[in-house]
Amino acid sequence: MNTDLLIAVVPQTVTWSAKIASIMISSNVFCVVIGRYLIQVKGFGPALSLTGSFSNFTLPELLASTSLGHIVGSGIILGLSYIGLLS
Repeated sequence: MNTDLLIAVVPQTVTWSAKIASIMISSNVFCVVIGRYLIQVKGFGPALSLTGSFSNFTLPELLASTSLGHIVGSGIILGLSYIGLLS
């Protein structure tokens, strides 16, 4: 298979920068906060040693929320770079 053809087909993505990191961090924080209130079955798995309103937040809830945050953040980064707002 011609690898030069495959390299030409792959679109160029933006390079990692502080702007992209802030988008990913904010999308993860947003999904953790939303996940705290929207997850219906709570309390399964090992608990995290957090205080405040996140005191009953468990490890599976944190992993699920940050996984969704990475999916949302990737979509935002790819969408903004596609329309030319990230360079």
